[in-house]
Amino acid sequence: MVEPVRVRRLTDQEGQKLQQIVRRGSTSSVRYRRAMMLLASADGNRVPVIA
Repeated sequence: MVEPVRVRRLTDQEGQKLQQIVRRGSTSSVRYRRAMMLLASADGNRVPVIA
């Protein structure tokens, strides 16, 4: 069985920056979606849940 792909553990600063992007609803929808995916993966969600 293949090991699931996950992001590495985020530093506090990285997590805060991603939260900031999500809260502000960044003008770039791509940046917002990427931030959401990274946070979801860092929380331990699997790919089908994130999708």
